[in-house]
Amino acid sequence: MPSHNADIAVIFEEIADLLEIQGENPFRIRAYRNAARIIGELSQEVYLLLEKHEDLTRLPGIGDNLSSKIKEIVFNGRCSLLERLHKELPPAITELLKIQGLGPRRVKALYHDLDVQTVEQLYRAARDGRIRALHGFGEKTERNILQAVEAHANQTQRFKIAVAAQYAEALKSFLAAVPGVIKVTVAGSYRRMRETVGDLDILVVAAPSSPVMQNFVTYEEAVETLSAGNTRASVMLKCGLQVDLRVVPEESYGAALHYFTGAKAHNIAIRRMAQKSGLKINEYGVFRGKTRIAGESESSVYAAVDLPYIPPELRENRGEILMAQTKRLPRLVEQNDLRGDLHSHTKATDGHNTLREMALAGKSNGFEYLAITEHSRRLTVAHGLNPLQLARQCEEIDQLNEELVGITLLKGIEVDILEDGSLDLPDTALAQLDLVLGAVHSKFELSRARQTDRILRAMEHPHFTLLAHPTGRLIQQRAPYDVDMPRIIREARNRGCFLELNAHPERLDLLDTYCQMAKEEGVLISINSDAHSTFDFANLRFGIGQARRGWLEKQNVLNTRSLSDLRTLINRTM
Repeated sequence: MPSHNADIAVIFEEIADLLEIQGENPFRIRAYRNAARIIGELSQEVYLLLEKHEDLTRLPGIGDNLSSKIKEIVFNGRCSLLERLHKELPPAITELLKIQGLGPRRVKALYHDLDVQTVEQLYRAARDGRIRALHGFGEKTERNILQAVEAHANQTQRFKIAVAAQYAEALKSFLAAVPGVIKVTVAGSYRRMRETVGDLDILVVAAPSSPVMQNFVTYEEAVETLSAGNTRASVMLKCGLQVDLRVVPEESYGAALHYFTGAKAHNIAIRRMAQKSGLKINEYGVFRGKTRIAGESESSVYAAVDLPYIPPELRENRGEILMAQTKRLPRLVEQNDLRGDLHSHTKATDGHNTLREMALAGKSNGFEYLAITEHSRRLTVAHGLNPLQLARQCEEIDQLNEELVGITLLKGIEVDILEDGSLDLPDTALAQLDLVLGAVHSKFELSRARQTDRILRAMEHPHFTLLAHPTGRLIQQRAPYDVDMPRIIREARNRGCFLELNAHPERLDLLDTYCQMAKEEGVLISINSDAHSTFDFANLRFGIGQARRGWLEKQNVLNTRSLSDLRTLINRTM
């Protein structure tokens, strides 16, 4: 059974958590956390690298010890260190780490001081008022824990789009190789590029003799068969992701794809339009009476109700049907429209590759330009640059640009926006740059008014170019900070600066609805990878998906411009 990158990352994170609960060496703990992040964000599957006999120690942060553990996981499907740690600690203690607001340090305190080993014991301790007495907790923390446990009980598991992609694409390839299979498409929220996915819907067209259903329910990553029939089946993968497979005849393929892709509200609206015309639309086709008149393609389904084809990412019933009726559907941005990337890091701060390596990787991705935007000095955890270090890097970029052919490096910085709205570096340092990304990395808890004013003051700075990851959220980890985003968008328009859509699948920030709002206000969005290694440019596909959900077209995206046009635009803000 192949171990996907997400599986390896989960194991390493759990090892780090258990080591921290045990009070192990912080450097050892950090090594596992870094490895989990690096492997989890890697665009290439590690098991495929091992099949090619690649040396894993070439990956950033992976030494011989971690490499051997990765091989153990991939080849044996287990990790002896994790098994040992499970024997040394209560088996359910890692469930406590899934409660929002509880990290390993707090779990350690709860375990050692109150003998809390399970979520149920945690709930009783909070309900009985025993947690507030612990050092570093208090009554407010106890109340938050109680609420978090209650919320956890009602939570359904969802997977980030990049994690779901590892399982979806592997299963799609597996099914496509089954004899007799003609077409395979992953539909549902995955095809709509939702930022998280609850389950996978897969549609297949296959010959009657194809063993696709039997192969599906015996897929090596399927640990439970929930249902099985001649044309539909459901399995649970070992990662906890449910997959539903439906085999449909070719003449119904478009209707089924339409039915299993669109959000419920979109599909209902289309069916109501059909009913007004005396038609019936379902997963088998478009019918007038008992006669099928369409359904072999999605375009034929939409044409039956006098609509053009509506891209999957728009099928949320947020105005796309009216736009289709009035022939005003956007021509959505595509990844090959991007001419460059305006947010990347190197070894100079918390990246994993050199300037030259990042430049060559950008070129191989078809970029005309790549902005190098290290962190500024305030972000010490990322080894942020001070003015002297930034000046030295600018000299290196100038020298490298003299050698490079086919790509230009732009000099930039991801500068911290401080609590008072000032920027973390002096004007003399910022003035030498091609662009300045402002970012909030601290004081997330400020009130809506203070957070908004803080960002607006930063945007008034004469060297400010672009607001990076504008809401600060980390999907399923950290909620957006409270900020008046409509006001931020309007002031960005007035100021002539830009907003980022950070394509990192942990962020996907801006939200799709804010992308649409920015488009309406005429504010250009830059779809950036926030690359910390040469592998991270692959994340742009997820940023493009989010941009398409936000109705963005090529002309709404800053980094679809040529280098000369880009310079004209960003120089207006400097």
